[in-house]
Amino acid sequence: MVLASGDPFLYGVGATLSRHVAAEEMRTIPAPSAFSLAASRLGWPLQDVATISLHGRPIDLIRPHLHAGRRIIALTSDEKGPGDLATLLAATGFGQSQLTVLEALGGPRERQRSTVATQFDLADVDPLNVCALEIAAGERARILPFASGFEDALFEHDGQITKREIRAVTLSALAPRHGELLWDIGAGSGSVGIEWMLAHPSLKTIAIEQSPERAARIARNASAFGVPHLAVVEGTAPGALTGLPEPDVIFLGGGGSEPGVIDAVIAALKRGGRLVANAVTLEMEAVLLSEHATRGGLLTRIEISRAEPIGGMSGWRPAMPVTQWRWTKG
Repeated sequence: MVLASGDPFLYGVGATLSRHVAAEEMRTIPAPSAFSLAASRLGWPLQDVATISLHGRPIDLIRPHLHAGRRIIALTSDEKGPGDLATLLAATGFGQSQLTVLEALGGPRERQRSTVATQFDLADVDPLNVCALEIAAGERARILPFASGFEDALFEHDGQITKREIRAVTLSALAPRHGELLWDIGAGSGSVGIEWMLAHPSLKTIAIEQSPERAARIARNASAFGVPHLAVVEGTAPGALTGLPEPDVIFLGGGGSEPGVIDAVIAALKRGGRLVANAVTLEMEAVLLSEHATRGGLLTRIEISRAEPIGGMSGWRPAMPVTQWRWTKG
């Protein structure tokens, strides 16, 4: 017999048990979850609230939900959770958000207290708690848009980054679908793989990067964008690809002109898998032209210009053109 509080199949033990015990062998009597209890105490329509479990998970997972006016109910791990959330909110420009701590819901120790994130000073917080957040965004709040093509300045990078406009076109070409795994080869800052994961919680990325410094930067960016579970592999393709889980989609952003890389990438794709490769060098462009002539697919030339000051006036300054090859493995 297993005794569990709340709804066992909502971030509960039921999910774990179902991997080992057939549904017909279980009798489940669900009770209201902590999310339902918190919403009822606050009078919040649950369908309009973002609910997230941070129990045993990185607190950074809350970052994509931080939008002005958003209501969030977050299940924490322990008594430190509310303070950690308040610190994160203050550090990212959401310090004026209202934070309500609901403790020991449904029991004799139940308690509810509210404060502004920047003024958080609640003591003796019960380890069994959920936090209800009413998000207020300051002028410099770090809000992650729902559309692809984030501002380059949101990412920590050394110039090795797929620029905003090219990234938006690339994400459209990658066409994320539920549960898919992306290999981001030559990941640079990790921007493409990060935005891929932000498209839906079910999506996964393995970023392959040969530079130790850039690999560490990718991990920092992933945490800052609320996808700390992005996997980073430090190494050079094709060798670094050996033994990795089979990808559904591959983005080749760097190193594709090196011997053996394009063949290894194509071999790694499952049938029906998709490949998107971007070229800015003549050498890589020659590889893509050859592959397109041999295998088909879609070849696109992307040219972007931005207005910049020229003396006392303005003019168009072109970025390096990008040749993009899209191909699906038959």
